[in-house]
Amino acid sequence: MKIGSYELPNNLILAPMAGVTDWPFRQLCMQLGAGMVVSEMMHSDPEFRDTQKSVWRATHNNEATPRAVQIAGGDPLMMAEAAKYNVSQGAQIIDINMGCPAKKVCKLDAGSALLKNEPLVRKILEAVVNAVNVPVTLKIRTGWDPENRNGIRIAQIAEQSGVAALAVHGRTRAERFTGEAEYDTIKAIKATVKIPVIANGDISTAEKAKQVLDYTQADAIMLGRAAQGNPWIFREINHFLTTGEHLAIPSHSEVKSIMCEHLENLYSLYGNFMGVRIARKHIGWYLQEHENTTDFCRFFNGIETPDEQIKAINQLFN
Repeated sequence: MKIGSYELPNNLILAPMAGVTDWPFRQLCMQLGAGMVVSEMMHSDPEFRDTQKSVWRATHNNEATPRAVQIAGGDPLMMAEAAKYNVSQGAQIIDINMGCPAKKVCKLDAGSALLKNEPLVRKILEAVVNAVNVPVTLKIRTGWDPENRNGIRIAQIAEQSGVAALAVHGRTRAERFTGEAEYDTIKAIKATVKIPVIANGDISTAEKAKQVLDYTQADAIMLGRAAQGNPWIFREINHFLTTGEHLAIPSHSEVKSIMCEHLENLYSLYGNFMGVRIARKHIGWYLQEHENTTDFCRFFNGIETPDEQIKAINQLFN
C-alpha cells in the first residue's frame, strides 16, 4: 500500500475520529500494528488554530512517518491555506474530510455536506492539491442519502484533481452510523478509479476485514470504532491476513500494561485535570466487552487524580 511516495508497512489504517485519535491513541495503534494513523480533524478556519483543543490535536511528538493530518472546511482558499499551514507544522499527508456526518460540521457546509455540491468538491480538492507538495487524500461517504449515492462521481473528481488515495465509508451521510455498511459502492469505486481505495465501515474482526478486502478489491481497510478500547485489533487482523490463522488474544498483564501506558500519555499531553477526565471514556471502552465491570467503571469515573487511576487499574487486574 503506497500513498504518494510513502510505502506503508501494511494496509491497515486508523480512521480519524474527533475526540479519539489524539497522539496517545495514535501512538498506541501504531505500536500495535496499524500501518498508518490519521489525526483528529483540524478546522480550516485560522481563528480556531490557536485554541487549546487545536494545540492538543496538532501534537505529534515524533510520530512515525507518514504523519497524516485531516482538515475540514468548505472554502477552497481557506482549505488550501490550512493545508499549507499544517505541512509547515510537520504534516506529511493532508487528508480532507468529506465524510463527517455530524450536524455541527454539515451546517457549515463541510464534511459530508460537501457531497451535495460536486463543483465545490472539485474546487476544494484542486486548491489543496495545488497548494502543497505532499500527498493529499480524501475521506468520503457513499453519498448524501440512499437516493443520492454519488460516490463514484466524487471518486472520479478526486482522481482527476490529483488526490493520492481515497477512503470510503460504506454509508451515506443520512445513515450516519445506523444500519449496516454496504460495500457495493466501494467495489464499484475501486473498479472505476486507479488511485488506491480504502474501505471503511463496520470492520470489527479479522474475518470481516478479509471479506471486505476480497469483495471490494480495495487496497486497504480503515478501522475506526472497532479500535476503541481494542487497539491490538490491528496486529490481530494483520496476522490473520498474512497467515490465515488467529493470533492469541493479549494476556491480562499486557492489557494492563497497554492501558497504563495509554493513561500516562494522556496525563502527559493534557495535564492531570483534563487527562484524568479523558481517561475515563477510554477505560470504559477497554472494559465494555467484559462482564461485571459496571461498578468498577462507575468508581473509576469518580477518581480525580492520575495516581489513583493507575492504582485502580492495577487493583482491577490483581
